[in-house]
Amino acid sequence: MSLTELGKKAKSAAYTLAAARTGEKNAALRAMASALEQGIPEILAANEIDMANAEKNATPVTMRDRLRLSRERIEDIAGAVRFVAGLPDPVGRVLGGGSRPNGLNIIKKAVPLGVIGIIYESRPNVTVDSAALCLKSGNACILRGGSDAINSNMALAKIMSRALEGTAIPPESIQIVEDTSRETARELMRLSDYIDVLIPRGGQGLIDTVVQNASVPVIETGAGNCHIFVDESADEDMAVRIADNAKTSRPSVCNAVETLLIHQNCAGKLLPKIAAKLLESKVELRACPLALEILGDKAILATDEDWATEYNDYIIAIKVVSDLDEALAHIEKYSTSHSEAIITRDYANSTRFTAQVDSAAVYVNASTRFTDGGEFGLGAEIGISSQKLHARGPMGLEELCSYKYIVTGDGQTR
Repeated sequence: MSLTELGKKAKSAAYTLAAARTGEKNAALRAMASALEQGIPEILAANEIDMANAEKNATPVTMRDRLRLSRERIEDIAGAVRFVAGLPDPVGRVLGGGSRPNGLNIIKKAVPLGVIGIIYESRPNVTVDSAALCLKSGNACILRGGSDAINSNMALAKIMSRALEGTAIPPESIQIVEDTSRETARELMRLSDYIDVLIPRGGQGLIDTVVQNASVPVIETGAGNCHIFVDESADEDMAVRIADNAKTSRPSVCNAVETLLIHQNCAGKLLPKIAAKLLESKVELRACPLALEILGDKAILATDEDWATEYNDYIIAIKVVSDLDEALAHIEKYSTSHSEAIITRDYANSTRFTAQVDSAAVYVNASTRFTDGGEFGLGAEIGISSQKLHARGPMGLEELCSYKYIVTGDGQTR
């Protein structure tokens, strides 16, 4: 099926979805969740093909983890769909308004965006999260995943679409692009007659390609060059625990920490403890000259490129800084505006850090790994926006809505 045909079907479905009742959307989501659970054997069989291809192509282990599905992961994905069904409907919310002196009554009301195109990499759960969030917010979606997960994505999308056949929601609300060529991706980026907004979700290369080539409006999701600054007043056990969690719990995701900044006044005592914990997970340490003096042969010398790199792997860059000012300057220069954290017991420093760090999520004494739609109570996310218009941070249901003004009069003219 051509992209134009997909676009026409999605546009038609979006017209119906915009008027769908909350109960109808929730029933459709619950049907999708049940269908995913019943389709576990089918999904796992498709995922096995993708995993075999990944191994054949020597895909890094951390990236294969993003691709892998299991019975438990699919059950969790289905559970997230049910959670979205239980969330308040964002469509139809009254956002403002009032009566004018001329008697006009103006209501600002939340409405769906229309047709949302999502271009993403590796993670099959994005297929389900995106479809569920789009449906609940009254949007049709066109999904274009990467070639590495195409079999898993097609199985998931087809199961969800089939589940809609017995509901009030058009099955065409969920469309998947089966051709994963670059030419098709670029054509999708220019499908402005049918797609209202395009959301890229993946590495910096994908995001840059979409931003540079799309004629469709783009919500830019962020690559995750995330930082933790360990202040001189930091609780040592907390600093070790948070640094380890932020790097090793799942290094392939965008909210994993990539650079550790540590105050010179505590580096000599605390850095070896943090390093020892990271080395338990075989994390490669790339250190500035001052950090290298402390760590010795446990680390290698970092290059300028390391400070700007999103590793998505068991690698971390480490820099000793003289004070909070140097930490803030480093983050300002190298951050991708995703997630940054400070570990401190100094209230003034924490306040200044949260005020001056210009990222979508800024943490005090907590791991960057919490930047996630589920962890923020959104049920799931369609991406983490690092821009400021129209959404920022984890994008849930409310961020997938626009608004319009409904003006009621009794014959007024101007």
